[in-house]
Amino acid sequence: SSVHPDTGTVIPLLFRPPSFLPISLPLVIVSSFQVQAKHNFFYQFVFHTYTTGFTLFNGNGTTKAEVFKEKQIFYGLGAISYAACIGALPLVFMNRYTLKSPLTQLIVKKLLPVPLLGLMSAFTVAVVRSPEFENGIEVVDRNGKVVGVSRKAGEKAVKETALSRAVLFGTTFFLPAVLMHFVERAKFAKTPHALASVRMLAITSVLAGMLPVSLSMFPQCGEIKRADLEPEIASSTEETELFYNRGI
Repeated sequence: SSVHPDTGTVIPLLFRPPSFLPISLPLVIVSSFQVQAKHNFFYQFVFHTYTTGFTLFNGNGTTKAEVFKEKQIFYGLGAISYAACIGALPLVFMNRYTLKSPLTQLIVKKLLPVPLLGLMSAFTVAVVRSPEFENGIEVVDRNGKVVGVSRKAGEKAVKETALSRAVLFGTTFFLPAVLMHFVERAKFAKTPHALASVRMLAITSVLAGMLPVSLSMFPQCGEIKRADLEPEIASSTEETELFYNRGI
């Protein structure tokens, strides 16, 4: 977990897999409190900055050139800003047009954050790792010999990682929101402090439980059939299945 499997470089401490839960958890918790648009934008900006940095350091390492790294950082900054704006947009509209009805409150503060955070988490992964499916990633045979650089393998790796990230954070927002709905209706927690404590406990439990599920949805050493690769790569090997580093 400390060394990148492709490049052999040491991953910075804050972006190693064991650090993901303790750092992302408080960011998820503060992002779940839909209070003011500017606060929500700031919290989501910090959240997406960390997850994008984690994606950048733990992606496939085939594109080692500095120009690709600079391109990924540039794309990442744009994706972070866009994702934070989209996350805060419902609150901006609600406050600007004074939409305070119970239905609006339900949609904006409880229903919309779930798909938005999941979609934006997948979006930032796809954007920051876009050089992988634009330029391809290395595929190897069972003996570890590099057979070629495949765009189709890069596309598959990015799609799988984006989907796992969407499931992770979408579920982390959805299940606690459903639980809190029943807690509020049953008046189990009668004070705001008690409700906040139950919310934080629910988010912590779901994120801790979903993290290994997300990481194990697809193997880190991905497989792709020779028939699904580019013709020039498929014709250069007799192996029926080839492998690549999916990243995290």
